[in-house]
Amino acid sequence: MPLPSRPLRKLGFLTIGLFDEDEPGRGHESTLGVIELGERLGFDSAWLRHRHLQYGISSPVAVLAAASQRTHRIELGTAVIPVGWENPLRLAEDLATVDVLAGGRLNPGVSVGPPLHYERVKHALYPDTGESEDFGYARLERLLDFVRGNPATDFSGTEGFEVFSDRVQPHSPGLGRRMWYGGGSLRSARWAGEHGMNFLTSSVVKAEESEDFAEVQLSHVRAFRAHHPDGDRARVSQGLVVIPTDSASPEQRARYEEYAKNRLPRTTAPQGPARLMFAPDLVGSSDHIAEQLYAHAAFREIDEVAFALPFTFAHEDYVQILTDIATKLGPALGWRPAA
Repeated sequence: MPLPSRPLRKLGFLTIGLFDEDEPGRGHESTLGVIELGERLGFDSAWLRHRHLQYGISSPVAVLAAASQRTHRIELGTAVIPVGWENPLRLAEDLATVDVLAGGRLNPGVSVGPPLHYERVKHALYPDTGESEDFGYARLERLLDFVRGNPATDFSGTEGFEVFSDRVQPHSPGLGRRMWYGGGSLRSARWAGEHGMNFLTSSVVKAEESEDFAEVQLSHVRAFRAHHPDGDRARVSQGLVVIPTDSASPEQRARYEEYAKNRLPRTTAPQGPARLMFAPDLVGSSDHIAEQLYAHAAFREIDEVAFALPFTFAHEDYVQILTDIATKLGPALGWRPAA
């Protein structure tokens, strides 16, 4: 069995935070409980996905603000916020505020591109500027500038009884180094490296130079580091879906296997005009999953992960999966829980 070049240094998890439309508080409370459990189990980080106009977390920054007051050590991330839905200045204020509340534990992950179903939502989102909004990298550059403390205005000083700053307040000095880009293409990997960001690579990539998922993902990791000032020390986190079954009941195992089986057809060939490739979900014992990861070309080049929890499962399923990841799979990958 091939071995990774280095033991897993940071272990995180990613959740979507589903809820019932008639009782949203219960789902959000479940998400907060899962983050608290992650801290108790020694995970290094917990990450939230966004879901706009769906029954999942629409405001991960707000939920992480709550999580920051119920945890003390675990890092809190977003994977990812599509900045096409956001005003960069206002988002910079929110991110810095939560980072201050969390004591410097926030890891904002972001991406570019037009909002999903933009033609149907643009009149609600940008009623006066929908045709002229820029959803490319320039929008993200504005966010990075504001987070990193560059001026947002040419005015500062005292006006009457009020004092004004020329940069976003609060300013959290370390936040700029903890900005992540979620990318699935060579272009995005290079751009993230050139702009000194960290890089999130997930279970979805574009089939550009190959139709082998691991080879494509490996090329992204290497391209990112080749263009980053820190070179091979630049931070990359991989986010595959893993479902260990060590302590699962027979009913849970059957449900997990059926979930992965239903999603498997999309992994056999590039999908759609963008030629998206999806990684298979990894289900089984922790030893079996570790063996599959050791054989994954991209995994062998990273030492951080944020394993994605599967969608639509019950709270008790997530408790079992996270517990097995922390107590079985993580140690099999050379990871040690945080104190």
